[in-house]
Amino acid sequence: MLKQRIITALVLVALFLGLLFLAPIQWFAIVVAGVIILGGWEWANLSNLNRALRFVFLAALGVALVFAAQYVFSMDFSSPDTGRARQILAVACGWWALAFLWVQGYPASAMLWGNRWARGLIGLVVLMPAWLSVVILRGQDHGAWLVLFVVAVVVAADVGAYFVGRKFGKHKLAREVSPGKSWEGFFGGLAACLVLALGVSYAFELPLKNTLLFSFGVLVTALASVIGDLVESMFKRHRGIKDSSRILPGHGGILDRLDSLTAALPVFTMAALASELPKYL
Repeated sequence: MLKQRIITALVLVALFLGLLFLAPIQWFAIVVAGVIILGGWEWANLSNLNRALRFVFLAALGVALVFAAQYVFSMDFSSPDTGRARQILAVACGWWALAFLWVQGYPASAMLWGNRWARGLIGLVVLMPAWLSVVILRGQDHGAWLVLFVVAVVVAADVGAYFVGRKFGKHKLAREVSPGKSWEGFFGGLAACLVLALGVSYAFELPLKNTLLFSFGVLVTALASVIGDLVESMFKRHRGIKDSSRILPGHGGILDRLDSLTAALPVFTMAALASELPKYL
């Protein structure tokens, strides 16, 4: 199993970096949309939709992606009008704030979202903004590095939480959803992300105002990444499954690898646009 996990991880990293840095943005968007569709199939399973309804859900997701694509590719990325995008991303960010309350209230909160139709609708709010945000981010100046930085924030939050939680973790973050996570680990992950944000701000000589705004955005992104992980765990626990699928040998499903990013990407994109980070790179 360990060998499988390592091989799969190396292949995924190579494919991701090649797509991110070498492919034109149109191809990048198409491939990521394909990944989102695969994730949508898994989400339909988490929602307990039957086979026919899964295709209905995928059709709805596809339509949402088409409308998002029409908007994105009508943008001038050198001077983007991101007003509509910010509205969509704001809705996504608001959803993740609500989701955290549901995680804390699980299993009682399942009465609000446990219906399969509600879970299907949630899937659209999770997956489409994730695609929109990563494509907008990729289209900015040095956008490939910005996307890579979001991944670095998620990794820093995860690694910081793991080591601090393993050493000091005593108070459970969400006992009914993910018993292994602790509040100590959570704050350890935030600390790691803050160090990362300050290091980037110093390296690119961001003004103090932008540094503070950017650092705050990174911390909120780290918080969102934790919520994304917990929400998928909550949905899997409610569905009674361990992995979203077995498409990735040794790693489970697409959503098992992207759960944190689906939450982190909209939040970070909002922060990057607000702090005008791309023009300082």
